[in-house]
Amino acid sequence: MLSQEELSRYHSQLLIKGFGTDAQERLKKSRVVVFGAGGLGCVVSVYLAAAGVGNLRLVDHDTVEPGNLNRQVLYNSGDIGRKKAEIARHRLQTLNPDIRIEPVIEKVTNKNVVRFTEGSDIIVDALDNLTSRYILNQTAVKQGVPLVHGAVSGFEGRVMTVLPRKSACLMCLLKGADIHVRTPVIGVTPAVIGAIQATEVIKYITGLGTLLAGCLLVYDGLSMTFSRINITRNPGCSHCGDRSG
Repeated sequence: MLSQEELSRYHSQLLIKGFGTDAQERLKKSRVVVFGAGGLGCVVSVYLAAAGVGNLRLVDHDTVEPGNLNRQVLYNSGDIGRKKAEIARHRLQTLNPDIRIEPVIEKVTNKNVVRFTEGSDIIVDALDNLTSRYILNQTAVKQGVPLVHGAVSGFEGRVMTVLPRKSACLMCLLKGADIHVRTPVIGVTPAVIGAIQATEVIKYITGLGTLLAGCLLVYDGLSMTFSRINITRNPGCSHCGDRSG
C-alpha cells in the first residue's frame, strides 16, 4: 500500500492515463541495478529515485575527479577524491528518503557480476568501457534479466533495450568490437540519454508503452534529430544465440 505521503509525492505521475496506484506499487516493489555512477548513471539514478523505484543498487568503484563535473550532476567540487557510489547514495536518499539505495564500491568483473545482478528486475548499462559492458550483457542474457544500454560521445548518444533471447543484445549490435579511447562528451548528452534510459526502465516495470527492443535509438544533438535503426537478433551470437550457454 502507498502511504499518504507517497500518494502526495507521486501525484503528478499517478494522473497519467494507465499509470495510477498499480503502476506506482510496481515501481515501489521493483529492484533496479545501475552499473556506472558517471554521466549516464547520475541522470538515470536521479529519475528512478524520483519516480519511486523502491530498491536501487549503484555499482561503481571510481572516485570523483575534476573532469567529471561537466556532466556528473550528483557531485560538486567538494566531492573530489570521494567514492561516487557513496556520494550518490547520500544525494539520492536526500531526494527520496522512502526508497532503499545500496552503493556497491567494486569494479565489475566476471567473478562478481552475478552477485550484483541476482534478484534484480532490470539492469541499466551506464558504463564507460566495452569490456565491462560485454560482461554485463552476457550476464543479463544468462539470467534472463532485461538490460537497458546507453552510450554517449560528444553531442551524440544511443539507447537500446535488450530482452534476453527475444531481441538483439549488445553483442549482436557490436559483434565483439573493442575500443579503448577516452570519449569526448558534453554534459547535456548524458542528460538526454540517461533520461531515456530511465524512461525505458519505468516503462518496463509498469508495463506501459513500447520498449526500444530490437531497435537502436540514435540521438544527434547538433542536428537535434532522433533516428531508429532496427537491430536483428543474431542466432549465432556468442552471448544470446541459439547455441550460447
